[in-house]
Amino acid sequence: MSSYALAIGYALFLWWFSTGVILYLNGLPRRTYPVSLIAATALMVALVVLIYLVRDHDDLWGAYLGFTAGVLVWGWLEMVYFMGLVTGPHKQACPPGCTGWRRFRLALGASIYHELLLLLIAALLIAVTWGAANQLGTWTFVILWLMRWSAKLNLFLGVPNLNEDWLPEHVRFITSYLRKRPMNLLFPISVSVATVVMSLLVEAALELPAEGFAGVSLILAATLLALAILEHWFLVLPLADGALWRWVTTSGDRESTTDGLGAVDQKTVD
Repeated sequence: MSSYALAIGYALFLWWFSTGVILYLNGLPRRTYPVSLIAATALMVALVVLIYLVRDHDDLWGAYLGFTAGVLVWGWLEMVYFMGLVTGPHKQACPPGCTGWRRFRLALGASIYHELLLLLIAALLIAVTWGAANQLGTWTFVILWLMRWSAKLNLFLGVPNLNEDWLPEHVRFITSYLRKRPMNLLFPISVSVATVVMSLLVEAALELPAEGFAGVSLILAATLLALAILEHWFLVLPLADGALWRWVTTSGDRESTTDGLGAVDQKTVD
């Protein structure tokens, strides 16, 4: 079981630290964005190559490398949206009185190019790992993708915590498409389904050798899914999730506190 404890600890650290780094870079003055994006894009290309290189490595190194690459590829996609490189054609706040499908279409227009980029990256990862022994990098990406869409829909339908103060000024218009309300009908369904899937992953892992590739891969995926579920709960519970990344907002050269990003917003609003 020590292998599973290590996997859980590693997934927690990677989620916490990588989120903090992205928040820090997004909160720097906008003149730093080109350098950050060039470096991050070069890293993303290397990570896709890494996912390809470890696709036949069904050992512990293959599991950790594939998982790490999947998480960091996702991080690149977060950066390119919030730094304004790839967004959508619609960059205005929601018009007064706009409701229903028109509101949904305009909200989608704020990020449609980014959504298409997500599809492209997902297709690329599926292609490079198709039929391979190690597809953890791809499945890691898919988990983040599906849970982000779940969180986005919940934000659109209405939750108590939007954390709009964390968003950079140039994308804060997005919050005009979100709704603040105590609860929506999708939230309990999305959280319940994700929790059942997470439980099944853990159950399957416990039936496998703790030192093996399959068991560790399932635990890594289950931990990431648990963290995504936790981020859903951050949307409705009065919890100060920003305290987890306080070191981001209290260190370095920051433009202002209103130009930072909250972890939940960064992963779900775009």
